[in-house]
Formats: sequence, C-alpha cells, structure tokens
Amino acid sequence: MVHSNGRSTVISRRAALAVAAGGLALPALQARAQGVTTIKFSHVVADSTPKGQAAIRFKEAAEKLLPGKVKVEVYPNSQLYGDAKEMEALLLGDVQILAPSLSKFDRFTKSLQVFDLPFLFADMEAADRFQASETGRKLLNSIEKRGLLGLGYLHNGLKQLSANRPLLLPGDAKGLKFRVQSSDVLVAQFQQLGANPQKLAFSEVYQALQTGAVDGQENTWSNCYSQKYQEVQSDFTETNHGLIDYMLVTNSKWWRGLSDEVRDGVSKALEEAIQLNNTNAQKLNDDARAKIAESKAKIHTLSADQRAQWREAMRPVWKKFEKDIGADIIAAAEQAGQAS
Repeated sequence: MVHSNGRSTVISRRAALAVAAGGLALPALQARAQGVTTIKFSHVVADSTPKGQAAIRFKEAAEKLLPGKVKVEVYPNSQLYGDAKEMEALLLGDVQILAPSLSKFDRFTKSLQVFDLPFLFADMEAADRFQASETGRKLLNSIEKRGLLGLGYLHNGLKQLSANRPLLLPGDAKGLKFRVQSSDVLVAQFQQLGANPQKLAFSEVYQALQTGAVDGQENTWSNCYSQKYQEVQSDFTETNHGLIDYMLVTNSKWWRGLSDEVRDGVSKALEEAIQLNNTNAQKLNDDARAKIAESKAKIHTLSADQRAQWREAMRPVWKKFEKDIGADIIAAAEQAGQAS
C-alpha cells in the first residue's frame, strides 16, 4: 500500500526491513524476542492537558498490568511526530498509538464526518451514548481497511460560538467571517448561515480575531479560555453545537499481532486513560466557562426555541453529507443525540 509520502518512502522502508531481518537487528524485533512489547504513544499537546494526562495514565496502567511484558514510551508536544507526519508513522509501524482529532480522519473514511455535523448532540451525555452504541463502536473499525483501527474516543468537549455581537438566532451570523478547522462539514456549516468560513491554524486565531481578519470562531470553553479569546471577543453563545473529540488509533496489523494477554491488558489500560481524560476534560471546560463568565465578555444561553431554530437551520448540512456519511449513521446519532 502506498501512503502519503509516495512509493519511494515505502520502498525504502521495505529495503531497511529486508536488510535488518536476517540478523533480527531492529529494536522492535529485539524487544519482541525478549518478550517485551514497546508501545510508542505520540501526541501533539502538553502533558498537562487531559489528553496528555491520559497518555501518562495509560503508561502507568499498562506497565502495572503487564509487568516486564510491555514498555510504554509517551512523546507529547509533537516531540516524535507532528500532525503532518504522525499518521504515516503509524502506518509504517514507527509509532503504535496516536490520538488525533476526529476531523482528521475524513481522508480515510467519510463516515467519521458525522461528528462534525452541527447541532447533532445536545450535550456530552448524548455524545457518549452515541459513541458507546453499536454504531459508534463500529465507526472505530471503519478505517481498518486503510490499515488503522480505532481503540476508543477521548473527549475534548462541545463547541461554543463567539463574536463581537450576540449570536442568538441563525441569522445573527450572516455576513460574519468565522475561523474553522480544515473540514468540509464545518465550511458548509457556516456557508449555510450565510457566513464566510476561513480556514486558519489554531495558533493564528487570536491574532486574526484581534485584527478583525475574522469576526468569530467556534471552540470548546477550555480552548477559548486557554487562548484568551475573551480578550478579543465580546460575546460567547453557549450553543454546544459541535463536538471536538479525538480517536485513540493504532496500526491494525500490529494490534492483531499482539498476544491475547497483552492486547487485553492494553485495552484495560486504555479504558483507565479514557475515563481520566473525559473526567478532566469536563472539569476543565466547566472551570474555563466560569472564568470567561467573570471576564468582560458576556455569555448568552440559548432558549429551547432558539436552539430548535439553529438545529432546523442546520439540517441541510446533514442532508448534504448524508450520502458520504451514511443515512443510517446520521439517524443513529440523531436518536442518541437528544438531551437526557
């Protein structure tokens, strides 16, 4: 299979393996021969974040459950691989576990775009229900034909809208420029409102808001507060309109090649990590919302009627991507996505 760096990268990789195989000189082969499985967990955020803490907990739990059989190496802050290279590294077997944003999987399967659809989940409990459902679990396997396997979901949180005016009804966003991640669904979301989506790197958003290059943005409370958007945005609307989550993902061939004992132990360690991440993410968002509320910025909460109007205005976006995602997947998400 040829991946993003083309045929030459794959051939050089195979050549290196061929040279080393005769003497079993590769570190991975040496570790396997000694009965120790080394797992490299690479991610792009700091150790102090919920995802960073989850990676550390995974290391602690896996090595405790499988003493002398598993060694986990955690590489935060893109120390090993950044966003642009980590998937290729996973496919080549140079790293074993990643946790990218769900929005980054659309080049492997369009089904996961369901998580970008606006106003689909009323709250995090609704998102949890869908992810834990049969359909949600199947989505973890939707990338296996591309050599990848999802092992679980990690929460960041639900997105809110901000601008320098209240955004209480869909028409309030018309004509404004909003920063978006690189996602076709998110572009369509703002186009549906008559707004102008602008794809920008996360690191560029504060300055773009400050200078007026964009008028507004969408993000979780914790991301908004950590980036100090309350300094350059006068109004936040608690829309909970979209999800920013991550997928724990591995190389499917590597995973299937583990012994039952190691695979079961790693799975249990990941469950501990997921629980810690999700608890920390919720607390971080709650704390961030409270701090933004104490700033000069105003927080607006949608009424049930206002939220219904936003949701109805966004249904054409669901329809636009129905063929790519799957009508059955959207229906299952909608059914699970209502408030408890």
